Formats: sequence, structure tokens, C-alpha cells
Amino acid sequence: MAADYYKVLGVDKKASSDEIKSAYRRLAKTYHPDVFATATEVEKNNAEKKFKEVQHAYDVLSDPQKKAAFDHYGDEEGPQASGFGGGSSGFTSSDVFHDLFNAFANAGHGRNRNSASQGDHLEYPLNLTFKEAYEGVEKELTFFRIENCTSCKGTGAKNANAFKICTKCNGRGKITVGSRTILGYMNVETVCDLCGGTGKIITEVCPECRGKAQNKVRRSLKVKIPGGVDNGQTLTISNEGSAGKNGGPNGNLFVLFKVASHPLFERANYDLKMTLPITVLDAILGCTVEVPTMSSPVKVVIPEGTEDGAIIRIKGRGMKHVGRDAYGDMYVKVTLDIPKGISHKQKKQIKELEGIFSDCKYEKMEKYRKKLRDI
Repeated sequence: MAADYYKVLGVDKKASSDEIKSAYRRLAKTYHPDVFATATEVEKNNAEKKFKEVQHAYDVLSDPQKKAAFDHYGDEEGPQASGFGGGSSGFTSSDVFHDLFNAFANAGHGRNRNSASQGDHLEYPLNLTFKEAYEGVEKELTFFRIENCTSCKGTGAKNANAFKICTKCNGRGKITVGSRTILGYMNVETVCDLCGGTGKIITEVCPECRGKAQNKVRRSLKVKIPGGVDNGQTLTISNEGSAGKNGGPNGNLFVLFKVASHPLFERANYDLKMTLPITVLDAILGCTVEVPTMSSPVKVVIPEGTEDGAIIRIKGRGMKHVGRDAYGDMYVKVTLDIPKGISHKQKKQIKELEGIFSDCKYEKMEKYRKKLRDI
């Protein structure tokens, strides 16, 4: 069984002749002996082996008959090399059907350059501050995309007369290729590999794009980002990707948001969370605290006897809903800030106050003592 020549060249089985040739040239340059002139003997031998594999794979896939045999039998030598030839072969009706199906399925194999195809999609990572994501902002995006050559209108030719009829397909865009099957030699029609199905060959290329038909162009675009977008979300802008071919539509531009974190707030869907430190005295007596939000500060009442970890909800002070005049909520988690570095004098004063709280109700201590009694 022969090697998988498509894998050797790193191309798909449906690759066109141009794609196969391009892959071969790239690999041949990579593993050419001249590149390894100063390498070790092991590296030279490995490169030489790889170079020969690439060369043989291209020799097979660039020859229509060998390629057809390899596609059907897995070997360019045809049925005998792959164990299908001679004597009592043991073929069943399913073998015949499979071979016929492959023969007709490969009719038209190849890529027709006349076919309209959509351009490539592009992705643009856009950095936003937390505030920009909250309020919305207009940004100017600058990126490169493929556009049809303005000089030749995407034909690749100097003018409308810079073509000749393809000599291989006589202008039909298709050729007949022989394919050997168990029922004999069959002819199948496929896209002409010389003209790519256009039926024409360019005789004089466009001087601006040098026959490529398309150029890489710098594009600037102003985009309005709605308020409320989140990190990792994507905005799709239709038809701002690379140009299609043969009248095909442009691809799309996908703007991927990368929103920076905020020093105080943490986002949870459309809600915001923050931690608010208060003193022990404020927790005991209660107080009113000014809490920052994304729009303007809000005064929040801390109830008397507030415990560590208590959550206070502030309605409508979260993130904006995208495309709606609505906002999430803010959740403030209260945490007690216990003082550190107390002096000996302060400790004595605190100890003297201990008697003041002797008649106070300690709910957690009472629950704890009850559990101890129940052990």
C-alpha cells in the first residue's frame, strides 16, 4: 500500500492542481538539500528522505492518470498493486457499486475558478476599558483585508483582450480523464487543471496586482459599540471581511471584545458586585455610607448590628443591557475591618468597656453554647 500522498503534501483530497503545486513548492524549498548543507548527517538524511517523499507524492498527484488510480485504489499502479487484479479476485456486488460510485463521484473533481465564492472572514480583537463597555463607545478600527484589484476588477488580466482560449480544454473549462475500474477503463469529466474551469488563459497580467486579481488593502472603519458588552462577546459586521471571488460576497468582520477588569467592581452577567469595608463600630451602631457606582455615588444605610458578609442590594446600578434601556443591580458585600496594631493603652480602654456589653444579646454565641450542650 502506498503512502497517503495528500497527507505528505499537507493538502485535502479535493485540493486543486494549483493548491497541490503550491504545497509541493513550499515543502520542496523546506527540505531541499541546499538548506541542510551545514546540518548534521542525521538531519541531512532525514531531510533527503522527506524531500524524496514530497517529490514522489507530487509526481503522482500531478499526473491525472496516476492520481485517478491512487484515488480509487490507494496506489498509483492501479488494481494489481493494491491487490485487486488477476485470477480469483473475490469481488462482490458491493465492490462493483463502490468502484462505480467513486468513479462518478469524482466527476467534476477540482475547483472551478468561475464559481462565485465568499471572501474570508476576519477577526479583530478590540480592547475596551470597563467604563467603555458600560457606557458604549465609538471606535475606529484599522485592519488589512483582501480587496479586488481596482485596475482589473478582479480578473488578473491587463484588459478584456488579454486572454486566449485554453489549449487543454479548448475553452470548455472541463476535461475528460480516464479512470480504471473493475468494469474497465471509464472516462469522467473534471474541471480543467490548466485554466481552473475558466476556459481562458491570461496572456498579459494586470500590472497593478501582477495577475493575482486581488490586493491586501489597509481599511479604516468607525464602529459604534453599544453599552453593556461583555468580555469575550463578538460583534458581527457583515461584508467587512475580505472580498469574494467571481462576484461572491465579502466575508464578515468579527469584533472580539477584550474588556479590562475594574479595580472595585466585578461583573456577573448584568449585575455588579463589590466589597465594602466598614469599622466594627459602624457595624454595631449602624451608619450611612456613600458607595460608588458606574454612574454616580449612592448613599447606602448600614443597619445597626450588621454582620460580616452581609449583602446589600442597590437596584438598577449594574451594567446596561445591550440594546435595552435597562440595567442590572449592584450587590454590596459588607466586610468588617478589624483594626491592627492596637497599643497597650487602647487595649486597656477596650477592656474597660467590656462590661458595657455584658447585658447585650449575642445570638451566635448562644447558638454555639447550645450546640456544645447537645454534644
